[in-house]
Amino acid sequence: QMWEEAIALGKELAEQYENEMFDYEQLSELLRKQAQFYENIVKVIRPKPDYFAVGYYGQGFPTFIRNKVFIYRGKEYERREDFEARLLTQFPNAEKMKTTSPPGDDIKTSSGQYIQCFTVKPKLDLPSKFHRPVSEQIVSFYRVNEVQRFEYSRPVRKGEKNPDNEFANMWIERTIYVTAYKLPGILRWFEVKSVFMVEISPLENAIETMQLTNDKINNMVQQHLNDPNLPINPLSMLLNGIVDPAVMGGFANYEKAFFTEKYMHEHPEDHDKIEKLKDLIAWQIPFLAEGIRIHGEKVTEALRPFHERMEACFRQLKDKVEKQYGVRAILSGLEERRGSRPRSMVRSFTMPSSSRPLSVASVSSLSSDSTPSRPGSDGFVLEPLLPKKMHSRSQDKLDKDDLDKDKKEKKKEKRNSKHQEIFDKEFKSTDISLQQAEAVILSETISPLRPQRPKSQVLNVMSSERRFSVSPASPSSQLSPPPITPRTKLAFSIQPS
Repeated sequence: QMWEEAIALGKELAEQYENEMFDYEQLSELLRKQAQFYENIVKVIRPKPDYFAVGYYGQGFPTFIRNKVFIYRGKEYERREDFEARLLTQFPNAEKMKTTSPPGDDIKTSSGQYIQCFTVKPKLDLPSKFHRPVSEQIVSFYRVNEVQRFEYSRPVRKGEKNPDNEFANMWIERTIYVTAYKLPGILRWFEVKSVFMVEISPLENAIETMQLTNDKINNMVQQHLNDPNLPINPLSMLLNGIVDPAVMGGFANYEKAFFTEKYMHEHPEDHDKIEKLKDLIAWQIPFLAEGIRIHGEKVTEALRPFHERMEACFRQLKDKVEKQYGVRAILSGLEERRGSRPRSMVRSFTMPSSSRPLSVASVSSLSSDSTPSRPGSDGFVLEPLLPKKMHSRSQDKLDKDDLDKDKKEKKKEKRNSKHQEIFDKEFKSTDISLQQAEAVILSETISPLRPQRPKSQVLNVMSSERRFSVSPASPSSQLSPPPITPRTKLAFSIQPS
């Protein structure tokens, strides 16, 4: 299911088929496969494998893995427990370590075998071609593929413990692992070449959490917009966990911990970060509103009371946030990330409803003949949507067509002259008795009726479409057929002298 890699290889192969081998049958089949791959990227939801950091400590291991850390790519839907069981079958005498901190020298120099295993999170590294926001279906591949950096976060308590709010002194100790090559590669595991550690303050952790939550809502909304047949249960759980304060507490814990005068007085350098956190909280409301709107369209009658309660909680949350942190509009945020047509236009075509008329284009304009509607017909006239300089562009196109027509006429004259030479050479070798050709006068007057030629004067040469009028001549004379001129709109009448 790594269709992005298959497309890259297919482009190389298509270059060979098109310009080296000239095998157009294989090329057409390959291009059809590529089209299917592009469609799969957008429509098919692929499972995201987990990554595990595995350390082999002790002198009992072979030298190529001894006291080294590796990053493994797990199989689809493989849990850490299943991965550990599969790993320990290869080393039945090894002992599993129960901590994730780096071991001391006593374990590294011991004669036994100790295996340390824990889950790490891949760090997204988008290719440079994505210079603007793109759809989540496209980005999701690079979240777990072509990754070289992995991180493991461990919470650390600092200072006095606050029983009312655990976020006030929740620091994050983040360890970042960099592998020798990108995963997946020719192997499903590579050695870690560098390790470094950073500490994240409680406020920075809150900002990261809010950003991840907003991205998660936005991504799920995009999935349901692109595929209306997705199940509604994951969306219900996500929205309810954020909207209903009885479930997770929401961002009220951040307000108690950071939006107080005491914290501002003790940490004046965090003013910009607090403003950023407030902005993220305000931006969560339009994302939630879009998700609840989709949830209301797809909810079943059995879950209608659940949806109404969620809407009531959201109205209270919206009033509170907009009063404290301002109003945010989502007019262009989702559209830029989707990188497609305006959502109102997409909905009109994909999810029509009785309450939302087709205000963008008429149904008749979507018919199979693809001809624009005439004025006065039932279809809408889309003249205001046309560019302003359409007339001048069409005039330039007509001028260009005239030049192309003249070029074609000149090529036709050359081709006809070659046919005339061939006809002369072939006709000289024959012994047909010919009389003196009569003089031919070409007049540019348009005659209503053209006199029919005698059948004896018509010779079919090379094709049934080209016919030459030949008069009997003397045996010693050569044939001199009339010049073949390009076909024009004038009808030439042939008058004998």
